[in-house]
Amino acid sequence: MNRVVLVTGACGGIGRALSKRFVAEGDVLLALDRDAAALAALVAELGADRVTPVAVDLGEADAVRDAVARAVSERGPVDVLVANAGSATGPTLAKTDAAAWQRDVHLNLNATYHTVEAVRASMVERQRGAIVLIGSVNGMASLGHPAYSAAKAGLISYTKALAIELGRYGIRANIVCPGTVQTPAWKKRVEQDPQVFEKLKKWYPLGDFATPEDIADAVQFLASPMARVITGVALPVDGGLMAGNRLMAEELTLESI
Repeated sequence: MNRVVLVTGACGGIGRALSKRFVAEGDVLLALDRDAAALAALVAELGADRVTPVAVDLGEADAVRDAVARAVSERGPVDVLVANAGSATGPTLAKTDAAAWQRDVHLNLNATYHTVEAVRASMVERQRGAIVLIGSVNGMASLGHPAYSAAKAGLISYTKALAIELGRYGIRANIVCPGTVQTPAWKKRVEQDPQVFEKLKKWYPLGDFATPEDIADAVQFLASPMARVITGVALPVDGGLMAGNRLMAEELTLESI
């Protein structure tokens, strides 16, 4: 499509799928990640002609603004922003101290704000743009990791604010909310229980959950002209998890569903 696309967390499981998808579509990628070595490997894989690495820690607003500005001066203004970077630490309230709370909220909510601010004025000036945030079903229901979940819930509200305030400038904002996605971020839990993914499938109406490529499909659609009148939407990509609980419904109705 020959757009300039900024993807944060570009070297993670979902980030790599996003990066590969946009490059395959003919877009120029500004790949933002704090891991400079991983960025170099991504550029080597996808090609320096299509990918510009942006090595920066999203926690620093000024650093993000300056790093994005340097990349834009080389490649041109950002047409699509995919704010994908995020992580979770404390699995429960009992295991979340003040530092962990601040860390999860800062990376998952505040850093996304910093990223949007780095491109918002340019999009307003050009009267066009697409913003896609990567949220989580954790922002829609209590599924553990309370600080991460609170931040992701905040992103849903933030998405709606972006949609109503930037719509007049031709800018759309949506958020994709994945359920379980098998990425390297699950490494520690898989080590604890190698069957964790198989056990989780029973909670999903489709009996399966998304791959990173499934998330990239949803993002690609929302960032494309096919979604030209879609804005302010929180889209679960979750195998039906947010539709309801079949196991509970069976116990309530005493029927097999």
